[in-house]
Amino acid sequence: MFDVFDPALVADPYPALAGLRSRSPVHRVPGTDVHLVSSWDLVQEVLGAPGTYSSNLRSVLLRRPDGTATSLPMDGGGTIEQVLATADDPTHKVHRTAVLSTIGRRIRALESSVTGQVDRLWSAHFSGTCADWAVDMADRLPLNLVAELIGLAPDDVPDLLRWAYESTEMLGGWVDEARLDATVRASFALHEYLAARFEEALDRPGDDLMGELALAVQLGELEVGTAVLVLLQLVGAGGESTAGLLGTAAHRLATDRCLQNRLRAEPDLVDAFLDECLRLESPFRGHYRHVLADTTLGGVDLPAGSTLLLLWGAANRDPARFEEPDLLDLGRDGVRQHLAFGRGIHFCVGSALARLEATVAIHALLTRTRSFRLDGPEDEAAAWVPSIIVRRHSRLRLALEC
Repeated sequence: MFDVFDPALVADPYPALAGLRSRSPVHRVPGTDVHLVSSWDLVQEVLGAPGTYSSNLRSVLLRRPDGTATSLPMDGGGTIEQVLATADDPTHKVHRTAVLSTIGRRIRALESSVTGQVDRLWSAHFSGTCADWAVDMADRLPLNLVAELIGLAPDDVPDLLRWAYESTEMLGGWVDEARLDATVRASFALHEYLAARFEEALDRPGDDLMGELALAVQLGELEVGTAVLVLLQLVGAGGESTAGLLGTAAHRLATDRCLQNRLRAEPDLVDAFLDECLRLESPFRGHYRHVLADTTLGGVDLPAGSTLLLLWGAANRDPARFEEPDLLDLGRDGVRQHLAFGRGIHFCVGSALARLEATVAIHALLTRTRSFRLDGPEDEAAAWVPSIIVRRHSRLRLALEC
């Protein structure tokens, strides 16, 4: 039987996911109304039917103290507003338009900022013979850029990082009861902070995303509360996905000297390398969907009100879609069709920025070292965050030869 909270799945979930995909691609988690969807075709079927499968986040899986799973309501009985990634059209289109137009215009302008941030982080943390890439680059760089894009003070980034990771911890399912209150407090603290900053922006809109949202409120296109929730989601998730990609890419390179040397010799392959990292280790392992009407998926009856967890990480390694899916192939055809950034109307609004950050940071790691490796045995040098949603390193210590 597949156990979604098996501790062995934290370090390497993919053999178990392959078995799940072949035996039970629509798998009900015992004791819950949540079904895991793991095959490429069935995930695509769900994504193609938003009238049946809503993006609204209604409940999440949570690990009980005895290791079994339960379903935790998240929507306050329908009173919590759904925004951006969890909203459905036509509401979603309003949110996405407000955010995407600003991000799209600013990506090129941010390129020098990304380079400058990487330079500063490298000088501060990577001048010696060893460093923690996860803590000192992968975690810090994305939140620095998200703060700049939104219009938040650089000095506030350490608090933003802590609140963001703690507030999204509950979605990962592994949070124990002692941590539940902490995650709720972090979410409230982040919301209170953003609400205060947005109140200031309403009086003096700046040349940033927060200023754009403030103007949308003044024009009657958004409510104040909605704009704050959009900012909350961008801070909460915007940094974590890029941190996942940065960690995966560095980990892959640290354990493959030949791959390091090839990318140093052929830097144009970094783009293909990052796409394979996204496919192989999707920074978000999955997203939830809410079943709106009785239906059948993959021969399994799904009642209205039940929940699906679409497993991007399993679908991206489906041999029915990608040949030899567990191998990193820099010449793979159609790799950009992976699901790491979602698909359709919920394709990640920050995907271009994530690619930019990862490209600059990995180029720096390759060009500023002669070689690098894990600083010690793998189980000591590298650790993954326990989560059924996020695929991110909590630790990645590298030994550097500069």
